[in-house]
Amino acid sequence: MKRIILLLHTLFAICLVFGQIENPVKWNITCSEANAEDMVTITFKANIDEGWHIYGMDMPSDGPISTSFNITKKENAQIIGKTETKTQTDCGMSEMFAMELCEYKGNVTFTQKLKVSPSDGYNIAGYVEFMACNNTNCLAPKKEQFSFKQKAKKECAGEAAPSQPDTAKTANIVPLQIPTVGNHQEKIDTWKPVIDQMKEYGAVNPAKESLWIIFCMGLIGGLLAILTPCVWPIIPMTVSFFLKKDGKKSALLYGASILLIYVGLGVILTLCFGANALNELSTSAMFNLFLFVLLVLFAISFFGGFELSLPGSWSTKIDSKVDQTAGIVSILFMALTLVVVSFSCTGPIVGTLLVEVSSGNNILAPIIGMLGFAIALAVPFTLFAFFPNLLKKLPKSGSWLNTTKVLLGFFELAFSLKFLSVADMTNNWGLLSRETFLAIWIVIFFVAGLYILGIIRFKGEPENEGISVLRLFGGGATWAFAIYLIPGLWGAPLKAVSAFTPPMYTQDFNLGQENHTIFSDYDEAIEYAKKEGKPILVDFSGYGCVNCREMEAVVFNDPSVKQTIQEEFVLTTLYVDDRKELQEPTTLNIDGSEATVTTIGEKWSYLEEHKFGANTQPFYIIVDEKGNALSKSYSYKKDVAEFTKFLKEGLDNYKQKQ
Repeated sequence: MKRIILLLHTLFAICLVFGQIENPVKWNITCSEANAEDMVTITFKANIDEGWHIYGMDMPSDGPISTSFNITKKENAQIIGKTETKTQTDCGMSEMFAMELCEYKGNVTFTQKLKVSPSDGYNIAGYVEFMACNNTNCLAPKKEQFSFKQKAKKECAGEAAPSQPDTAKTANIVPLQIPTVGNHQEKIDTWKPVIDQMKEYGAVNPAKESLWIIFCMGLIGGLLAILTPCVWPIIPMTVSFFLKKDGKKSALLYGASILLIYVGLGVILTLCFGANALNELSTSAMFNLFLFVLLVLFAISFFGGFELSLPGSWSTKIDSKVDQTAGIVSILFMALTLVVVSFSCTGPIVGTLLVEVSSGNNILAPIIGMLGFAIALAVPFTLFAFFPNLLKKLPKSGSWLNTTKVLLGFFELAFSLKFLSVADMTNNWGLLSRETFLAIWIVIFFVAGLYILGIIRFKGEPENEGISVLRLFGGGATWAFAIYLIPGLWGAPLKAVSAFTPPMYTQDFNLGQENHTIFSDYDEAIEYAKKEGKPILVDFSGYGCVNCREMEAVVFNDPSVKQTIQEEFVLTTLYVDDRKELQEPTTLNIDGSEATVTTIGEKWSYLEEHKFGANTQPFYIIVDEKGNALSKSYSYKKDVAEFTKFLKEGLDNYKQKQ
């Protein structure tokens, strides 16, 4: 359980407020000359920003990530003892982990001794792994690389790559090692930062999530919650209670209390986990599998397989507080009782909503989403208190409430496949191709149509005496959607659902739908562009990136855009969440910043961050065969005209430089 909390706490806050890249810990790693006993000392100095900390070297296995010093190469060298420090840790009980944790703050120095052979020369390399946290969130664990070499000299000929450029150091950095065609110097040039060049072309076009759309998503979720057996029967009873007291005033306070509770949930999510909480977490295979299983369980619960609810003692205790208190406090406890009692119906809706809105790049998304949900849930109680005669016109509770709940179960089941698909793609399992995904959806919505029309029923449900007009239209609409999905089995783009389905390249059987990606490797695209005399359109994407799928379906599939890219550009799509292991660890070096990566996704993440100064997806940039920027960047905006303008500007700048 503690490891799950750690996973949520660290990955939720990888992308921080306003998309800035935080670097609160700067390392200075040096090596001493060999002494008379052929001993050298590697000194690790950490400068930790105020308000931040790193954890001790011996944290419990189920606790946070320990600070560790790993030596991966020690030619003609032998490690002597353990890494030591004279800095005292600040220890205390952590409420989140329910254990005592020790932290380092401020300036910390660690040392590691090694016995070497100066006469034969030696080669030492490794990395420091650490996790930086503050009072509200944690960054993902990072690795600080270092390497030291000596050839028959009693001095070190290397230093660690600094976290930031440091002109005072004279490090002998390991050169960039990328297995591509071309001479070594050209490879380094194509990876150099071009952030200043991009600024010359104007401000970047950042990806933005529409707060209005997020609010509407929350509003729809709240309306669905009202139409469930957990909430609908409570409305007349609660309103009748208000009418016996001071009516309108109590109803307003009750509605305000519901807003306070749910919006407070959104605020807590934002403060605890950071602005772009689930954006990076969405690429974690384990977390996506967890969400898949969770939504399947929610669906089974909605189907009546079992009852999902909070402990009954909670609602009993809260309800007792209503009788013991008065005024505003009493109304607040009444609203809290509603939240607890209705959890079995609203919990899955709220959980799904939070996952969806928090996977964007907007700090206000969880708050706005919960605001929409709370308004939809609170309005009926307030409205009927002001107009009590409307209560008589309310449809009576009946089988239609259970039907609504079961239909939500079908939607939860369909939505769960999105998370299974992300886990499948990021780990290259190849389990869920696009047509397999669509085939399952077609079956789900076909069966849902059968249920709406009363052709099939779950055990314990009464038989329908006849099909109402509403059921007829509902069943027809569901079947129409299932039929709409069928052409996708042969490669139809299906723009309406492109954000949820796997990308087109996973389609095994495709009639005429072209795959836009010519290259999946930046360096190979560079070499091809040199031969063809074309600029490169670099597309930083992600398997779990919903906005990327929408851009591909809506913008890249536009006939004019498709033709322009195919005729005028070399397109390379780089997946930053690809977990496929490289054949061997690759050392990357850009302007003195060095890192060793082990997966394809890490390699392209490093390129995007250090060359282009970005870490969000989708992210598009046009470069020439030398890696120079030809445009400002373009992110998530489903505007064909704007994207065409972006392509034209990059192409014009390329032709001018020729």
